[in-house]
Amino acid sequence: MSTNDLVARGSSMDVDLRKLRYFVAVAQASSMRAAAEQLFIAQPVLTRQLRALEQELGVRLLDRSHLGTTLTPAGEQVFEDALPLLRAADALARRAARTDTDRRLFTIAFMPGLVVTAMAVRFSDVHPAWDTDVVRTSFTDQVTVLHDGTADVGFVRYPFDETGLAVTPLAEEPRMVALRRDHPLASLDRIDVRDLEDEPLLDSPDLVPDWAGDFLPTGRPGVTTRSMEEKLEHVVARRGIAIVGTSIAGLYPRPEVVYRNLDGVLAARVGLASAIHRTAPEIADFRRIALDLAVPTLGESFRAWRGGAPGVR
Repeated sequence: MSTNDLVARGSSMDVDLRKLRYFVAVAQASSMRAAAEQLFIAQPVLTRQLRALEQELGVRLLDRSHLGTTLTPAGEQVFEDALPLLRAADALARRAARTDTDRRLFTIAFMPGLVVTAMAVRFSDVHPAWDTDVVRTSFTDQVTVLHDGTADVGFVRYPFDETGLAVTPLAEEPRMVALRRDHPLASLDRIDVRDLEDEPLLDSPDLVPDWAGDFLPTGRPGVTTRSMEEKLEHVVARRGIAIVGTSIAGLYPRPEVVYRNLDGVLAARVGLASAIHRTAPEIADFRRIALDLAVPTLGESFRAWRGGAPGVR
C-alpha cells in the first residue's frame, strides 16, 4: 500500500514525526536493538512506538524474526516517503531558528573552486535587511544542505541527483587530469582520455560520465576517496589518477603532481540549485544575480554554459 493510499483512507490522519524517526532508524539499522542504542531509548519502548505507528497507519511495516528486522512492502514505501518528509521538518526548524532575529540570514552553499563573493555582495546590496553566510560543500553533501535547510541556495557541480531541486545551469570549465610528476604522460601538454584507459580512476566514474561510458578498466578499480587531498595522496602513491575541473587544479598545487589538459571528456559544469518547494522571492532574486554574474565571477576558467546534456543523472 502506497502513502497515497494511506492518505486516501482518511485526511484526518496525523503522522507522528517522532514515531516516524524511530521507524527510519530501525529501517536503516535492520535491527531493533541497534536502533534503540542509536536513539538512546529502551528497546521495549521502541517496539511499542513502532506498533503504535503501525496501528495509526493501519499497515504492518516490519517483519521481525531471529534473523533481524526487515521491511514489508508497505514499510519500504513509508521509508522512501519518510526521508524527504523528515528532511523537510528539520529544514523548517532550522529556518525558523534562523529568522527569529531582527535580521534575516541567507545562506549560500558552494563547491570547492567556485568564487561566490561577488554574488553574495550583490545580494546584500539588493537586500540590505538580510545578512549573508556561506558554507563549503563536497560531492557528498552539496545536495543534502539544500534538502535539510542548511543552505537556501547552492552552487553545485554536475552530476548530482536533481530530485526535489530547482536547478539553473550557469557555467562550465575544461577538465584536467592530475598525474604523478614522473608519469609517462606527464610531459605532454594535452592528454586524450583514451590514453588513460589503463589507469585506475580515483573517484566514482559517475562523476566523469565519458570515462564510465567507454574507458573505465573493469579489472583495475580506483580507490574511493572523500576529498581532493586524499586523491592527491593516492596519485603520489601511484594508485591512480584524478580528473578535476580547472578551478580545482589551481587550488591544490603539489610538487609531486602535475595537472594536464584533458581531451575527450565533457566540461565540468556548475549550476545553482534550491529546494523545489522553496519559492521565496529572495531565492528568485539570487537566481537572477547568479545568471548575471556567474560567468565573470566564478573563476577565470569558467565560460558560459554551452548547452547539451549536463551528464549522467
